[in-house]
Amino acid sequence: MAKSTTEAQPQYKVEYREIQPFGTLKSLPIALEDNARAQSVAILNQVLADTMTLRDMYKKHHWQMSGATFYQLHLLLDTHYEAQAALVDTIAERIMALGGISIAMAPDVAEMTRIPRPPKGREDVPSQLARLLEAHELILRACHEGAAQADESGDDGTNDLLVSDVIRTGEPQVWFLAEHLAATTLLRSDK
Repeated sequence: MAKSTTEAQPQYKVEYREIQPFGTLKSLPIALEDNARAQSVAILNQVLADTMTLRDMYKKHHWQMSGATFYQLHLLLDTHYEAQAALVDTIAERIMALGGISIAMAPDVAEMTRIPRPPKGREDVPSQLARLLEAHELILRACHEGAAQADESGDDGTNDLLVSDVIRTGEPQVWFLAEHLAATTLLRSDK
């Protein structure tokens, strides 16, 4: 005789309900005033939107890379993509730890990012690298400003994340990309 499967049956048809609206803070005992937490959440959500866009640009250019240094750049861009993906998670988790809500969906990122959208088509290598450098500069500038604001409001955790994680990841990535745009040739002309 077969037993009832009622308890094993997933209840997948539920009424959707939001439990915390975007732009609000829940109270957490983390020794930071609400105004400091709200300021940091706003800063971090902007950095998050731009970092998610940069991450996705790295993957786009990784896939669409071409030219004499294809293999090296293909690998480099994927390595940078992985580092940016890790930053996305770190930034989003800091927002949540502050009691805020992190952006998470592509339409929200597209609405919030300040990084210009690249074309759907394939660009040449200098264009791809220049776009990545422009995006990095925008994020790094926002991080320097945001770190100073977080420091002023006493939010050491956000200050540390922006400096120790985002800036210290972004600056070497800028260096690696920029060196590919130096006007050097692959072959010496004297040979």
